[in-house]
Amino acid sequence: MEEWTWPPPTKSSPFTALPTSKTQNLAKPQFQYPIRFLHVTAETPDGVFSALPDDILTRIAASFSHPNLKSASLVCRSWRDSLLPLRQAMLFLRWGKSFKHGRAGVRPNVDKALDSFLKGAALGSTLAMVDAGLLYWEIGDKVKAVEMYERAALLGDASAMCNLGISFLQEPKRPQEAVKWLAMASKSGNMRAQYQLALCLHRGCGLDRNLGEAARWYLKAAEGGYIRAMYNVALCYSFGEGFRQNRHRARSWMKRAADAGHSKAQYEHGLNLFSQGDMTKAGVYLELATRAGERAAIHVKNVILQQLSVPSRDRVMFLADSWRTSPSIR
Repeated sequence: MEEWTWPPPTKSSPFTALPTSKTQNLAKPQFQYPIRFLHVTAETPDGVFSALPDDILTRIAASFSHPNLKSASLVCRSWRDSLLPLRQAMLFLRWGKSFKHGRAGVRPNVDKALDSFLKGAALGSTLAMVDAGLLYWEIGDKVKAVEMYERAALLGDASAMCNLGISFLQEPKRPQEAVKWLAMASKSGNMRAQYQLALCLHRGCGLDRNLGEAARWYLKAAEGGYIRAMYNVALCYSFGEGFRQNRHRARSWMKRAADAGHSKAQYEHGLNLFSQGDMTKAGVYLELATRAGERAAIHVKNVILQQLSVPSRDRVMFLADSWRTSPSIR
């Protein structure tokens, strides 16, 4: 499944589209309902918790990770018994991931991975539903993938909402429904959904074009560490789309995106450093961009390297070789 990037060029926009990514950029299952709302003390009677109906409890806990399920199961005997199917689903989820990725000493086996995910999904885990949906999409069964995403989304899983929205932007194309699910996931804090919703607002896909709202959602996702959103925030500030033009903030966000590993941002930031006369740092970022496939960076990088002394050129290569990305989400 591919995700959108920046809107394509128009007469009113100075931006160009970035290359789209593959399935690894889809939202992975994530824990959505922290149990910190429970205030348990030694004097809290079990009846306070056991009064919660089993169907409501399992719905709330459907997207719990294994550690959170274990914690919830310790609250009282009733919860322990009610959450047993979801704890069992975590075993199937773990087996599915092992078979999918060839972990824990097993060979990759798509059929066994899918079977494990489906068994976990049958026990009510939205995490297993999302993983089953991802695998269905990867093997080309998009109808079943959407069905899985929808099951998990209806149980409140924000990752499933995000993937369902992205699916409806592609096949089958249902932009209004896509925006609905992306908005729900965005309000739940899913950064990929926030980024995709911003793109919809920027393009006017499924709703009226609104550059201000688009920029706000880009910024929300960028502040959460979403690398593509960082780059788009830099462009918004640079060209005054959605935000008032601010070169300082544009440079700041471009550097953050570059440090997080965005190749286009590395190229742009390298050019900015070159224009400021900081040849060594410019050479490092342009070398990183070149290694990431930005062909436009090659010529400028070579010009810089020719102007540097041999020790300075060696330092540029050393810094590029030892460079590590800052924490981010791609």
